[in-house]
Amino acid sequence: MSGVKSALSSLVERLWYGSKRPLFFLTPLSWLYRSIAEARRRAAWEARDASLPVPVIVVGNITAGGTGKSPLTAWLVSELASAGWRPVILSRGYGGDAGQYPLEVTADTSPVKAGDEPVMLALSTGCPVVVDPRRRRAADYALENNLGDVLICDDGLQHYKLPRDLELSVFDGQRGIGNGALIPVGPLREPVSRLASVDFVIVNDKQLPEQALESFAGVDHPAIYSMVLEPTTLVHLKSGASRAVGDLKGKTVKAVAGIGNPARFFDTLRALGASVTESAFPDHHRFRPEDLTTETDEWIVMTAKDAVKCREFAPENAWSLVVEARLPGPFRDAFLARVRLCSEPITS
Repeated sequence: MSGVKSALSSLVERLWYGSKRPLFFLTPLSWLYRSIAEARRRAAWEARDASLPVPVIVVGNITAGGTGKSPLTAWLVSELASAGWRPVILSRGYGGDAGQYPLEVTADTSPVKAGDEPVMLALSTGCPVVVDPRRRRAADYALENNLGDVLICDDGLQHYKLPRDLELSVFDGQRGIGNGALIPVGPLREPVSRLASVDFVIVNDKQLPEQALESFAGVDHPAIYSMVLEPTTLVHLKSGASRAVGDLKGKTVKAVAGIGNPARFFDTLRALGASVTESAFPDHHRFRPEDLTTETDEWIVMTAKDAVKCREFAPENAWSLVVEARLPGPFRDAFLARVRLCSEPITS
């Protein structure tokens, strides 16, 4: 079943992220999708609760599929902590079922309960993570328990019931806005015009210019910055031991990925010199031991997001590739300045 889902997902990606619109005959459904999405946005915005007494930052995207939101969230958390803030991550917890919310997540929380990304973020950042499909309730929990003084909502751009002070929209630099159409004709969750209201546009690409980009995929915005995901280390799933990513050079690898854009992960491994056999699964796939079988002398390498779901049954040859976001100094300065500016009306 997972193979069928993966094949369907790959087909949709090809139909959405080309230059043409082979699904143009579904345009009436795109119009319907847009009208429903806009109505829900207006209703949620009008019904939203009063603003919160701390800065609220929302990281998300207007396209379907993986763009690098979680690594960016981890980077923002690190920069905020270095600047003296106490950040808390809020998440929907997609793929998890806690039964009771809000759920405070630690590195040891089961991904079955919390979802894979919240556990990965708790493990990689060490900061509090609160999961709740109702993000406002998660925010209230964080504040009532004095977990921090700034909230970062991972993948919450369309969750309009949560008040926010800053919005960041993330794009995959290779795929851009695809064919520019809304679901189901294209990959857009919201029209490109939605970007006019976000504070920063972040492009996950291979280059890291020091200054803001003038435009991206035909989109003009006053604050477009590039982000690079840099492989930093390999972590052994069973022991936690680490080794250099350079050890992948010349190694035969079964690359396992249950993420939104597995091709980027496979390309990264090849760029590090590995000989790769691709094994793609649907995003948020719930792995089983039989998914991790290999040939003799072959390594299994997966993302950190997938690794948190495989720790209990990982074979001895399983490793995760840890990547970290890199962003230019001007973006860091602009982002921290905006957060400070958001906090001034609250503290004054």
